[in-house]
Amino acid sequence: MAERDIQDALRIQRSHNTNIAKNVVMFLGDGMGQVTVTSARILKGQKAGNPGEETVLAMDSLPHVAHVKTYNIDAQTPDSGATGTAFLGGVKARFATIGVDGRARLEDCNSTRGTEVRSALVWAEMAGKSTGIVTTTRMTHATPAAAYAHTASRDWEADSVMSPEAVRDGCKDIAAQLVDDNPGIEVILGGGRVMFHAGADPEYPADPGSNGVRSDGRDLVQAWLDGKTAARYVWNGTDFRTVNPQTTDYLMGLFEASHMKYMTDRNDSATEEPTLAEMTRKAIQILQKNANGFFLLVEGGRIDHGHHAGKAVKALNEAVAFDDAIQVAKDMLNLDETLIVVTADHAHTVSLGGWDTSRGNDIFGKLDPDFYLESQNAYAVVDRKPYTALQYGTGPGHNISHARQDITNVNTGDPNYLQQTAVPMVSESHGAEDVAIFAAGPMAQLFHGVHEQNYIAHVMKYAACLGEYADDCDREERAASGSARGRFSIAAVFLSVFLQLAWF
Repeated sequence: MAERDIQDALRIQRSHNTNIAKNVVMFLGDGMGQVTVTSARILKGQKAGNPGEETVLAMDSLPHVAHVKTYNIDAQTPDSGATGTAFLGGVKARFATIGVDGRARLEDCNSTRGTEVRSALVWAEMAGKSTGIVTTTRMTHATPAAAYAHTASRDWEADSVMSPEAVRDGCKDIAAQLVDDNPGIEVILGGGRVMFHAGADPEYPADPGSNGVRSDGRDLVQAWLDGKTAARYVWNGTDFRTVNPQTTDYLMGLFEASHMKYMTDRNDSATEEPTLAEMTRKAIQILQKNANGFFLLVEGGRIDHGHHAGKAVKALNEAVAFDDAIQVAKDMLNLDETLIVVTADHAHTVSLGGWDTSRGNDIFGKLDPDFYLESQNAYAVVDRKPYTALQYGTGPGHNISHARQDITNVNTGDPNYLQQTAVPMVSESHGAEDVAIFAAGPMAQLFHGVHEQNYIAHVMKYAACLGEYADDCDREERAASGSARGRFSIAAVFLSVFLQLAWF
């Protein structure tokens, strides 16, 4: 195996792909830190009946790997709005802002004037490519919003949740920005119907909590459909599976009132809402009809939510589903002309380890507290209670003012089991450590070390000749180690970080 890996490494070094990327597919695992990747690898293997540790994820098979520093301009531990601005917009931003540079202040509408930054997706649209966004969260949530919106607060998803001052000063909510300001996005698949209308929900008409929240009374779905040909809107799995990509040029699917269901809460019926892999397949089928290529953002958003809830079973099953979607793209697309980038916006406080974790140990199973008691008492668990290999540093799974729970008779594989935590919080927090990038395709070799997060957007634009790199597309110059313009532009990414920090 080692010899094979050496030969693969030598082959990769000899055959860097300097083609122009016709297509770019960015996969964003929200909250998918290194522990989540490792744990998902084990889980995916165990689902297949193997020990798990030796499993190769779809993302593992992408040959170019790097690390990313995720901090925001004003925060050591980041949020997903500002990180989305970094990896899609190419600039670092302030905590909880989206699509604006460091001059914009949180919840200050007027401070955003002139600070808007275009995302790589918008640059692709302007270049004549087709574009799409696929997510398991609300379509107006932080990561998808970073592809198209500019806002002083990630919470301004609909007009009713904006401050009166923001509305008075003329700022527009995120859902309205998607429909009014970005009508050319061909594929929009995710959740979040509540942000797009004011009436009863079609799936949950008797549930007032699922009603639309728009105070302006607009039907943004209809506004999106108006003026489009070969356009279709679907809100359930049955209708989604009838969509013919060959006769559909525009597709909007909003499959839940809020976020889409966790994988652990779904059934196998034909009416169930589509998986991330299904949505990715349909999106590619529609977008690849454009001879100029496409840009697609795919987010596994509920990985993050499972972690926040302290429920590792949910989070890791979402991560496996995310990896399944990556495999779909790998199978469908030609990597000679398609750049695939897989990364995360941030990590979480989840950890994996402990003694008695024998090879193939159930990733959700319990460990023996007395495993080292005989030989090395220092490694034994002090309270002699079993524990799980997956734990959180912060979160809801803490017995405040009580001794640690004895989980001997607890089913730790239940999707609603709360992993034990060190610091009690209602919602588990993000982690601040670096996250990984996995990449393949044209110019993927530019991911090669430890990078600032905003570097990702510049590589995607450079690979596809978008934005400021539109004139940097001479194939011979690329093959000969890059033009002076290309080297200067990439170097400028790092200069931009320091300029942004000066605004802090």
